[in-house]
Amino acid sequence: MARGEPVSVEPIVGEPAAVADLGGERALLVADVHAGIEVGLRYERGVELDDRADERRERLCALLAETDADRLVVLGDLAHRIAAPEGDEREELETLIRAVTDRVPMTLVEGNHDAGVAEAFADDLDVIGGGGGVIGGGGAREADGESSRTGRVAVLHGHTWPDPALLDADVVCMGHEHPQVRLEDAVGGSRVERAWLRGRLDPAAFVDDDGSTAAASGDPPELVVFPAFNERSGGTWVNVDGQSFLAPFLPDALPAGDAYLLDGTRLGDFRRI
Repeated sequence: MARGEPVSVEPIVGEPAAVADLGGERALLVADVHAGIEVGLRYERGVELDDRADERRERLCALLAETDADRLVVLGDLAHRIAAPEGDEREELETLIRAVTDRVPMTLVEGNHDAGVAEAFADDLDVIGGGGGVIGGGGAREADGESSRTGRVAVLHGHTWPDPALLDADVVCMGHEHPQVRLEDAVGGSRVERAWLRGRLDPAAFVDDDGSTAAASGDPPELVVFPAFNERSGGTWVNVDGQSFLAPFLPDALPAGDAYLLDGTRLGDFRRI
């Protein structure tokens, strides 16, 4: 899509990332980088894994170059441990943020794992709060600004109730859920793969702090639930009975959503896979 046309959010084939053309800016969007996950797993569970910090950083930088993006937007959980970053985790974050911001500006939508990250890197990041915000139409801003749907994408992490003003965007993009599907073959073998979820958003699933339901000013936007950028971060098996969703508004906000593998394979309604 050429810049200047209405908004589009298109996944990059084979990658847990998408490009949003916002009229005057092209943004690379990813969710759940979980930098420092190896440090966190060692601290939390005593699990020792090889460090993939360099690989994560190089993948992000390569995607920025391949897509000619003007900005990187992280849909929450840039960091892994739920605490102010320190030690090896902070070192990974410093190196990653410097590598990105040497190329393009970087926006962080605060997630539940990002406590202290925005403060620690206040001079390096544009930050959108946990309730979400809108990018496009001249840059990133909080969701309670004036609403004009053309060329605007709503972004949030998904761990808390969103600002209902996000409904006035064309597309709502979120992370947090780490959607995955378990696939079985004819002889009983199985594998788990990361997946995208996409479909028309049900505004009734967005709830104000006072408990009232929200309503879009026109046709409701599309909801795009991003796979985790970090393949080690686990997630919700959306097609397995008994799995509960993490976001407080899912699955209700996606009554007819389709699942897609990273390679673009459409699996159909995620409830029927």
